Amino acid sequence: MVSRLLSSAFTSAPLLLSLATLGWAGNTIAGRLAVGEVSPLVIVFMRWTIVFAILLMTKRKELPAALPKLKGKWPWVFMMGALGLSFFNTLFYIAAQSTTAINLGLIQCAMPMFILIGVTLILKTKLTFGQIIGTILTMAGVLLIISKGDFSLLVGLQINKGDWIMLGACIFYAGYTIGLQNRPDIDNMTMMTVFSGAAWVLSIPILLIEVTQGTAQWPATQLAWLIVLFISLIPSFMSQVFYMRGVDLIGPDRAGVYSNLVPIYSAALGVLILNEAFGLYHFLSITIVITGLTVISRSKPIEQHLVN
Repeated sequence: MVSRLLSSAFTSAPLLLSLATLGWAGNTIAGRLAVGEVSPLVIVFMRWTIVFAILLMTKRKELPAALPKLKGKWPWVFMMGALGLSFFNTLFYIAAQSTTAINLGLIQCAMPMFILIGVTLILKTKLTFGQIIGTILTMAGVLLIISKGDFSLLVGLQINKGDWIMLGACIFYAGYTIGLQNRPDIDNMTMMTVFSGAAWVLSIPILLIEVTQGTAQWPATQLAWLIVLFISLIPSFMSQVFYMRGVDLIGPDRAGVYSNLVPIYSAALGVLILNEAFGLYHFLSITIVITGLTVISRSKPIEQHLVN
């Protein structure tokens, strides 16, 4: 009976995609809980050590056939591992030191906006009217959240440092998404194995920054280890598996709409678990951002490879 239920669940796209986005939203909570428990660069190093080990065991049979396809592409592999995995996560967990989980979840919604700007500037792609309107709405919603509903703070640049850092993380991830257009013909999970290996290698010199500064904090409590294991197993691995299965079932366009759940889940979890304050400007920001993302998703689709 249990196996039948599991089999049925793995064919339900709404359930799988909802769980995937819930896992990614959980990463914002874990990032905040990690403050004082595990330092940001230690998290990044341990995350990709664990994820790479799991994926290496899972895809060990497929890797030998995939590696020849990467001949001459290793600089690209390490650039992608840096932009989308190492650098993005480094800035994400640093941002979590000084901003809320609600803000982390909402500001991540700026990624499609930066992707559109990137493909316009780099690839000279012409935006549709819907994409322009969606970008403007998304930008307005993100600015509303980082200004706490007071746009005069933007004029005076009186913005939380963590919010600015999270915006920078989104720019790195946008570059990663744009770079995926040059990926070789390798299945998603095998490609993710290669990227996570590159991220693990790159996380070592990044970790040395904290080590040499004497600020590295390794997990020493049960909570700290639970945080590291959650980040490694849920948003980094299980959410990826669920999302890719959801894409297989209903296609990337319809599956991508579910990413709009991330800021909603982040806000709900932030309030319930962390007792974060939820103001009117949060509600307005979520409404504007989701409207913008919906307009963008109904225009020419942007493919994303989500790794939060």
